[in-house]
Amino acid sequence: MMLEDANERSVRSFGPLSSAVARVRQLGILFWVCVVIPSSLAILYFGFLASDIYISESRYVVRSPERTTTTGLGGLLQSTGIGGGGEEVRAAQGYIESRDALRSLETSGLPRKAWANDSIFILNRFDPWGVADSFEDLFLYYEDMVGVTYDSESGISTLSVRAFNPADAEAMNRELLRDAEELVNKLNERGQEDLVRYAQVEVDEAKKEARDAALALAGYRNSAGVVDPERQASVQLQMVSKLQDELIGARLQLRQLQALAPQNPQIPVLRNRIDGLQSAIAREMETIAGSGRSLSAAAAEFQRLELEREYADKQLAASLAALQEARNEARRQSAYVERVSQPSMPDAAMEPRRFRGILTTVLLGLIAWGVLTMLLAGVREHRD
Repeated sequence: MMLEDANERSVRSFGPLSSAVARVRQLGILFWVCVVIPSSLAILYFGFLASDIYISESRYVVRSPERTTTTGLGGLLQSTGIGGGGEEVRAAQGYIESRDALRSLETSGLPRKAWANDSIFILNRFDPWGVADSFEDLFLYYEDMVGVTYDSESGISTLSVRAFNPADAEAMNRELLRDAEELVNKLNERGQEDLVRYAQVEVDEAKKEARDAALALAGYRNSAGVVDPERQASVQLQMVSKLQDELIGARLQLRQLQALAPQNPQIPVLRNRIDGLQSAIAREMETIAGSGRSLSAAAAEFQRLELEREYADKQLAASLAALQEARNEARRQSAYVERVSQPSMPDAAMEPRRFRGILTTVLLGLIAWGVLTMLLAGVREHRD
């Protein structure tokens, strides 16, 4: 009798739990498979097994005098004549998400120390079974743990690094940010060097052309025996003009003597002088405009060489001006990384989001159970 009373009291005390278990049993194996078992595993994993993940964040902008933004932090930078360098931003982001960044981290041993130690839960750890220890496997894990987001409105990039220890997350974030700064500096220096180098090549070519043109002109002067055919021709034309004046005077004097004193002994002298003046004028004219090595023939080649020399000198002057402008432009194009916030040292785990993970698992299980239940009910009705 006493045993029966005890059984009744136990049934009454566990009545609600027993009825709930009975109702769950009545729901069938499908409910257990879709809801009960996944939810229990989610509670076990998120509630007791999953390792805490700490996220270290840093923020930076790439400042460049050529590209400006107009809102947010970009507006503040624009007021100083400095904007965000779009190409450098993409280069920095691409580097952080690349294998080269992981190789740089690997030199310090940080990734494997932070992601593969035995204190991490086996399902969260890198290479938990010891069969996927290659660099490519590590890179796939790295892509899940490191990320960069870019806000085009403010021009700010955010670098996030996940690790199971706050110090590891902060250390890797700091090293990646330093490497990104070095990359931007290298790209900037190379761009400046290329800009100046191309301008210097133009100057060197212009110098060579100017030197060749000057040597060609000097060589022609030496071979032709003239300094400036036009000036020499002008001087000789003046001389011819004077000789012609003397010739005219001598002819007038001869005519006067022949008219007044035909037997004057000065007449033969004047005739010889007139012949000499005519010969001198003919020689000078032959030198100026005759065939062969005349000044008029030399002037055409001289003018061509002179024009080439002047053109080469102008090209050299333009190239020197372009070189100076390239140097000024290189200084104006300086781009560099400016840290908006330093890598943070997280004091609390941000992941996994345990309650949300459990709730999501329960909701998805209920949805799957409801859908499958309706499908099975439809199948049974169709059979009936």
